[in-house]
Amino acid sequence: MARVSDFNRAEGGAAAVEFALVAPLFVLLLLTLVAFAIYLTAAHSLQQLTADAARTAIAGISSAERTQLVQDYVNRSTINDAFLTKDKLTVTVATDPTNANQFTVSASYDASNLPIWNLYTFAMPDQTIRRYSTIRIGGM
Repeated sequence: MARVSDFNRAEGGAAAVEFALVAPLFVLLLLTLVAFAIYLTAAHSLQQLTADAARTAIAGISSAERTQLVQDYVNRSTINDAFLTKDKLTVTVATDPTNANQFTVSASYDASNLPIWNLYTFAMPDQTIRRYSTIRIGGM
């Protein structure tokens, strides 16, 4: 028959108790890392797309021509990212309001269809990813 003093020395099952306490937090941390990796991959791909579209638009003489070049580039691009789709993408081209010698290509992506929002994680960023790229017109 076990006495109360035997419970102080008993160590059987201690690892199971420690695992039960630590495992949920560890799994939550891993899911959060995966979610942020997916989000940052999509954000980086969007930034790269905006930078490439802005570089393409530098050949345009007028604002309308730059806008057309950006739209053509985005339509022809093969967004090489599993997390971005063209139907959720909005791209705009505008002259920089603070400097008439620059124009900005802005992109907004509705990331609500990414699988990360279904994961149980810590707080996540906004579901709309916004990136922009500014190019100077005519060199220095």
